[in-house]
Amino acid sequence: MCIFLDEAGHWSYAASSYKKNLFLDYVVATYGKPVVALIHGIVMGSGAGLSMHAAFKIVTENTAFAMPETSIGHFVDVGASYFLSRLPGFLGEYLGLTGTKIRGPDMVACGLATHFVLSKDLHLVESALDEVTSSDTCKISKVIRIYEHKPDVKQDGVYSRLEIINKCFSRKTVEEILSSLESEAGNRAEKWILEAIKSMKAASPISLKLSLKSIREGRTQSLDQCLARDYNICCHIMRRTVSTDYFEGTRAMLLDKENTPPKWEPARLELVSDEMVGRYFSRVDEDDWESLQLPPRSNSVDMMRPKL
Repeated sequence: MCIFLDEAGHWSYAASSYKKNLFLDYVVATYGKPVVALIHGIVMGSGAGLSMHAAFKIVTENTAFAMPETSIGHFVDVGASYFLSRLPGFLGEYLGLTGTKIRGPDMVACGLATHFVLSKDLHLVESALDEVTSSDTCKISKVIRIYEHKPDVKQDGVYSRLEIINKCFSRKTVEEILSSLESEAGNRAEKWILEAIKSMKAASPISLKLSLKSIREGRTQSLDQCLARDYNICCHIMRRTVSTDYFEGTRAMLLDKENTPPKWEPARLELVSDEMVGRYFSRVDEDDWESLQLPPRSNSVDMMRPKL
């Protein structure tokens, strides 16, 4: 989710737009009728938020999922602290902190997606679903299974890394995670480990710490609690309560597209204190600010069931 504001814009305008985005994520997850997401191609940011909260998530061999928000000074939002924290082991922390891209087969394997179909059959699935008149999940699943294929999970895919991922990303702090990865790189210079280190060192230090804390809290919280926290954090980001990294990151990476990296402030992990991070999780200190209030709904998605 990216919202740009110039110096003349007031942050509450962006906050209002973002609140609607989070409400839509919640509606998708709790809608009375099952929502089917056809995920073909790249899915990131708001697209990931909408599709990951659907009851059925159909992917293809051309699907690519990532949450690269820390690279632009943001954090893993749109309910990602809910669905990432429910992945096997500490895979969610790995995906959220490194922005690693994973393909359709791995998405099914780890539980991010529910079904895998070949891209050439996607239009057939869509046509078949158009004919379904029932909201019975068993009947919908039966239709999808007609076209479902067993995903070709590569030997060197993300699932094969889980032992090392759990060892490193179970650490308490971002600094400890990075140190553990560097130790592993010294023992086995595998490409994915080196890429994880590189991406984390290039990311906004405060974004890394925000994302880790949010994912960890999401492990024991409901979706509505996670979305409400996302709103709190994003409001603080947009009003520049602590840092301007989001504006620097979007300027450098998305607008100007410079070859030089963004200038993060604070520039190093050790300069980001717990007090600074904690401020993002607090209420916004403005009289007219209201937290995100989501209505109670009986329908919720039982998500994240690894298939392999």
